[in-house]
Amino acid sequence: MDNSPLAVIHPEAKIGKNVIIEPFAVIEKDVVIGDNCRIYTHAVLQNGTRVGNNCNIFPGAVIGGIPQDLKFAGEKTTAIIGDNTTIRECVTVNRGTASKGQTVVGSNCLLMAYAHIAHDCVLNDHIIIGNACQIAGEVEIDDFAIVSGGCLVHQFTRISKHVMIQGGSRIGKDIPPYTLIGRDPIVYCGINIVGLRRRGFTNQQVYLIQDIYRTLYTRGLNNTEALKCIETEYEPSVERDFILNFIKTSARGIVRGSIDD
Repeated sequence: MDNSPLAVIHPEAKIGKNVIIEPFAVIEKDVVIGDNCRIYTHAVLQNGTRVGNNCNIFPGAVIGGIPQDLKFAGEKTTAIIGDNTTIRECVTVNRGTASKGQTVVGSNCLLMAYAHIAHDCVLNDHIIIGNACQIAGEVEIDDFAIVSGGCLVHQFTRISKHVMIQGGSRIGKDIPPYTLIGRDPIVYCGINIVGLRRRGFTNQQVYLIQDIYRTLYTRGLNNTEALKCIETEYEPSVERDFILNFIKTSARGIVRGSIDD
């Protein structure tokens, strides 16, 4: 452990092996930091912060801050950061409220500078959040999603797996899996072919996903009709069933199709 004497570290904080804490970083009492982490100068880890192994938290980041939620009554909650995650300059990750009790950022994630992750959000693994994205409370983001810079994500929104969202988007509807989302206001712009191929999806899987979304968005059907067609016209598969389940369980409704389709 290589801690600067100019860092402020509470003696009861739990700090793993080979951790570097730079000058003027602040580590509060109820904080746990895993092995091989680096906490850069002026980063602040407040009570309730839990950091995994091999993480880098850059200058000015604040993890575990009190939620910006007027219903918060001082309850004991946490902000959890998984392994191998990088949190860049001035990112804020608030801890949870009584609603879920924790805010979670998974493993192998990258939160770019000035991003905000609000209370009770759940971000899974391998997620990239671009510069200055603002993620409101209780948002759920699934594996391998990329939310490009400057996006605004409304509270309770769900963003599914393998999604790519254009920078500057305003997101108020759920984003179904494997999709490419853009324009203003946002619409479905196709599937995330580049991302899927990078992650080992076969041609057969890609064509199936593409065809399912043609049925959903380009055949002139409403969602109920489209879902019924997808269930009857396509054999059960991981991809088909995942898409169907996501849409059926969407409380906010999914993003609409392009008016050009």
